[in-house]
Amino acid sequence: MDDKPASGELFGIPYNFERPSVKRLLSSYWQPGEGMLVKKPFGIGYTLNLANWRSWVVLGVAGALFFQQRRGEDDEFEDDDDEEEPVEVIVD
Repeated sequence: MDDKPASGELFGIPYNFERPSVKRLLSSYWQPGEGMLVKKPFGIGYTLNLANWRSWVVLGVAGALFFQQRRGEDDEFEDDDDEEEPVEVIVD
């Protein structure tokens, strides 16, 4: 049976299924000389390079959007509670 390579590229997308080590994990997320996206230390595709300032902008925007979404969900639940309260009707 053919031994399949544990890392390489397929259709221009990198993959790496070698057993990850702590050093390789840390060094792959912090590469000062590289761009915003770098190859993942384990799995398929790319990940953010935390040594690049653009990655921090992306994380900040994603965090702000997540916070805004969560805050909007909380507001919806508060509005729903007001609408579900019983209404008292007085008939003379």
